[in-house]
Amino acid sequence: MIRTFSKLSRLRTFEERYQYLRLAGIVGESTFGFDRYLNQILYTSKPWKQLRDIIIIRDLGCDLGVKEYEIHGRIFIHHMNPITVEDVERGSDKVFNPNFLVCTSFDTHLAIHFGSESLLPQLPIERRPNDTCPWR
Repeated sequence: MIRTFSKLSRLRTFEERYQYLRLAGIVGESTFGFDRYLNQILYTSKPWKQLRDIIIIRDLGCDLGVKEYEIHGRIFIHHMNPITVEDVERGSDKVFNPNFLVCTSFDTHLAIHFGSESLLPQLPIERRPNDTCPWR
């Protein structure tokens, strides 16, 4: 299944978007192994930094592009479709196409990859008059 931002943006809730992106990987499973240096070259390159800014602006700096979930710390740009060494070396569309990228917080990024929903952000509970009163 190829995941796209255009499909993701049709999903209304944060939970639906998370389920769409969830990969449920295995902690410690190597994606780049000894070729990890390619990630560093990619993520420090000028084209990537420019694209990263475009994605942050498009998503309004919000987790999974959901307005109520502003990211207050470091913003990660998540590849919705896992990339490989070959994708980076060939400059594949999977690497630089904005339709395959979305903003995430660190914890959401970990939850997507490793399936730990306990890491997902929670909105504050909406309070109502007397909702903490034990006799009502």
